[in-house]
Amino acid sequence: MDVDTRLLRYFAVVAEEGSLTGAAKRLFVSQPALTKQIRRLEDDLGVRLFARSRSGMTLTEAGRELASRLSALLDGWDEAVRATGRAARVLRLGFLDAGAVGAVPDAIAEFRHGQPEWRVELRQFDWSDPSAGLARGEVDAAVVRLPFPRQENFVVLELFAEERGVLLPARHPLAGREMVEFRELWDEVFVAAGAETGAWREHWLAAEERDGHPVRVGAVTSRPDEWLGAVASGCVALAPASVARFYAHPDVVFRPVHGVSPSQVGLARSRQRMDETVLNELLQAITRRLRRG
Repeated sequence: MDVDTRLLRYFAVVAEEGSLTGAAKRLFVSQPALTKQIRRLEDDLGVRLFARSRSGMTLTEAGRELASRLSALLDGWDEAVRATGRAARVLRLGFLDAGAVGAVPDAIAEFRHGQPEWRVELRQFDWSDPSAGLARGEVDAAVVRLPFPRQENFVVLELFAEERGVLLPARHPLAGREMVEFRELWDEVFVAAGAETGAWREHWLAAEERDGHPVRVGAVTSRPDEWLGAVASGCVALAPASVARFYAHPDVVFRPVHGVSPSQVGLARSRQRMDETVLNELLQAITRRLRRG
């Protein structure tokens, strides 16, 4: 019997959290999607792993048996993946947007000059996973925008700050301004990331910088094309200043905003990967380049 390791990871988190709601937030997935994956795992195994109730998810006897063996199994698999990467001399670097990545290609070239036998794969993730693949073990490190959910579980080095502005429909009354006051946007309908992204979603709605004024959400997206389309259709969205260089839409304009904090860009990695020499060399090269600006 073949079982997708992602399903096993989902099961492990639900077992730890004791609820689908908490597990969905931790995994950066929607609750319906997580429910579907747990049911798929149960169908694959032919057993019920959880007893479901209004109070949460309780492991069945079969579920407890699986949970007791899973940590060693997944740790072994993760080490096998890392060992395979080392043997193939491949490092995987996750990122979310071109503005955050900046001079990373130059850093990779610098790294390969000293380590020509190694290859670095850049992998872009959408905003449904603000950890850029790190939380799911899909990359060795990631260039991320802070804060992201559960970032305290990783080693995060802040690299630089970038001002946030606003994307507006070209026909919007504020589109002709050179600068917009954030207070003027409080009653606008915003584009938001999915609720499962937690602190990431709140940051890009500037939820804590509204003096208690409620947020109005008109669209939920996870991809740049959907994001720009929602703005063109009448919503607004906070965005890093670099969006003006890397993303364009004929019916959308970017304007600086006064009264909202900047976006912090960081470099994140697993706490278990601190002693890997080659990965350290790559991340040091990235740090030098991005901090140099």
